Amino acid sequence: MPKFKYVGRDRNGKREGSIISTSRREAFIKLKEEGIRVLHMDEVPESIFTKDITIGNPVKLQDFVVYLRQFSTLIRAGVPVVEATNVLANQTESKALKRALLDVEGDLRQGNSLSFATAKYPKIFSTMFINMIKAGEASGALDETLDRIATQYEKQHETKQKIISALIYPAVLGVIAIAVIIFLLVGVVPTFVSMFADFGAQLPFITRFVLGSSEWMQSYWWLVLGLFAFLFVGISIVRKQKNSKYYLDYFLLKLPIFGKLLQKASIARLTRTLSSLLSSSVPILQAIAIVEKIADNEVIAKVLANARGSLEKGESLTTPMKAHWAFPPLVTQMISIGESTGSLDVMLDKIAEFYEKEVDNATDRLKSLIEPIMIVLLATIVGTIVTAILVPMFDIFNHIQM
Repeated sequence: MPKFKYVGRDRNGKREGSIISTSRREAFIKLKEEGIRVLHMDEVPESIFTKDITIGNPVKLQDFVVYLRQFSTLIRAGVPVVEATNVLANQTESKALKRALLDVEGDLRQGNSLSFATAKYPKIFSTMFINMIKAGEASGALDETLDRIATQYEKQHETKQKIISALIYPAVLGVIAIAVIIFLLVGVVPTFVSMFADFGAQLPFITRFVLGSSEWMQSYWWLVLGLFAFLFVGISIVRKQKNSKYYLDYFLLKLPIFGKLLQKASIARLTRTLSSLLSSSVPILQAIAIVEKIADNEVIAKVLANARGSLEKGESLTTPMKAHWAFPPLVTQMISIGESTGSLDVMLDKIAEFYEKEVDNATDRLKSLIEPIMIVLLATIVGTIVTAILVPMFDIFNHIQM
């Protein structure tokens, strides 16, 4: 929790000290209850040893969705936004969300809007959240907006988890296969080298190849590890650079099998988000700009930027999409129908539902396809190594018998 240093006065005169509290406002309240009138207060910067270490969003998605659902229920029941925020701050299990909500409550009591107060915490409340809340405040349908945001986060999380599981599964099997191969080449094959050397006869090609691979692996194992480390660091650096990330995303979308899966997931996410924004009465140009920023694929984001430019010129949203291979005809046709009938948000929602189901089916098929392929591949490699050892051993055995 944050620590605050204060200067104040009590019955005995001037007083200085420090207090640990979830927020500045709560610290003021605690000190007031102790009979101290605060004159000045500063937050003490946290050191690396005392602060909460977080990677990415400090609030778990599950905690945030629960907060949204409960917030919506309280607002629908007629509880004022300020009181609802106070109730949720005191009952949430997330420390980061609690600190943020207590500060948001303080801003609300000062007369600020919810969208203004939450905008101070961009790591917790996304750009999409803030703009949808702003639209919900303007339309007077804040409870519906909160439910819509919660659904958006849940659907987005489900799709993301499906993709991760589909990609991690072959990666884990691949790592296991590589580990087994390295173990055989470094730990098992070398024990037979001296035996084959004493044999003195010409070894089969497969045996010589495996022995050569074993010798190379024992001498240059560090090169293999360095290569994997270089690839990991290189990809991490590339993903942080917008220009280079575009080419990486282009390459990923063009991959056989996996590329189609990533494409479907990206379309599902952008159409779901855009539908939620438009349903909350966010202006379409602003909604597309928001989706551009949160798009997880730079290729898709660039097409969206061109689509926004097309709208600004008075042209159709689908003009740039039809000219790009990343958007299938089904998507552009349904968006065109939505534009012409004035039901773009509904059509986008239907597209999102369709591609979310496509991602589910594709990941299931991918898992069922990859498992036998990886097993056969691993069995072939291990079988080759074992065969390379057994063939000359049979020759040695026959030589001894003779």
